[in-house]
Amino acid sequence: MVLKKVRVENSIGMVLAHDITQIVPGIKKGPLFRKGHVVEEKDIPQLLNIGKEHLYLLEQSEGLLHEDDAAIRLANAATGKSPDFEITSPKEGRVNIKAAVDGLLKINVEQLVKLNSLGEIVMATLHSNRSVRKGDIVGGTRIIPLLIKEENITVAEKTCAVNVPLIKILPYMPKHAGIIITGSEIKKGRITDKFGPVVKEKLAAFDVDILISTCIEDNSERISAAIKTFAAQDVDMVIVTGGMSVDPDDVTPRAIKATGARIVSYGVPVLPGAMFMLAYLNDKPVMGLPGCVMYSGVTVFDLILPRILAGEIIDVSDVAVMGHGGLCLSCVTCSYPNCALGKGV
Repeated sequence: MVLKKVRVENSIGMVLAHDITQIVPGIKKGPLFRKGHVVEEKDIPQLLNIGKEHLYLLEQSEGLLHEDDAAIRLANAATGKSPDFEITSPKEGRVNIKAAVDGLLKINVEQLVKLNSLGEIVMATLHSNRSVRKGDIVGGTRIIPLLIKEENITVAEKTCAVNVPLIKILPYMPKHAGIIITGSEIKKGRITDKFGPVVKEKLAAFDVDILISTCIEDNSERISAAIKTFAAQDVDMVIVTGGMSVDPDDVTPRAIKATGARIVSYGVPVLPGAMFMLAYLNDKPVMGLPGCVMYSGVTVFDLILPRILAGEIIDVSDVAVMGHGGLCLSCVTCSYPNCALGKGV
């Protein structure tokens, strides 16, 4: 395809080769006329008013792709044509990539950088390891010129498809949880448990069933025995609340270690949530939740839980990199996940 330049006054009856955008500051930015529109006499004043003195027609030419066709190919290449995504129709040359399932968004950042380094191609995404819901826009793509060499798009497609798709979603799998509430003051009825309801609400947001929930006093042996009992049953994870600090009376870390579980980390570079503990017992994650999960809106638990629900096995390197973007600013109005927290992981 090649472009043929025509004066607006001489374009009546001709077909637009691309969207014509109108910008009214503070009011509107969008297509005045869309690609494929047949120009009428009444359109001429509107086109002149937005500074269009010439229009362009497409004439077929081998080796060139229109921006719409190129964007669709890029979106399909980036997602591997997975049914987990919906590719929208082009609008002003841009194609959006939407999640078609709930899950954990994974971005191959190295491939993304290579793609955006090719020139004439733009691919923007949400950050990796973000929880997304069906219908969320997770990426957008377009080319910069109206026409691009097809060979350039072929190179881009190969860049997207190295090893794994550039963009993918790990769907959440049905999970069952066991919760152990620790604290002698709760067990003896001196105070009401405020921790359990918070955790249950966070789990309910991901449709996690709570099969077992119990309260145990601050006794390392009893907590350890309860963890082992839970892990031997039909649960996919064990969550232990409280008792995670370095105070002598806080025995939860010692109890988790005593089960023989493989400790991934006691201490995570996320604030709030530094005293979080992650271990695996019989391949089931065991999480020790610090008190901040009870009173802070968003903590390390909110970053790690979706990854566990998506079937990821968290290792030490995953934990270490969480420090980049691991600082919550405790905004008066929380906008998580539309904020900086977790963007480095």
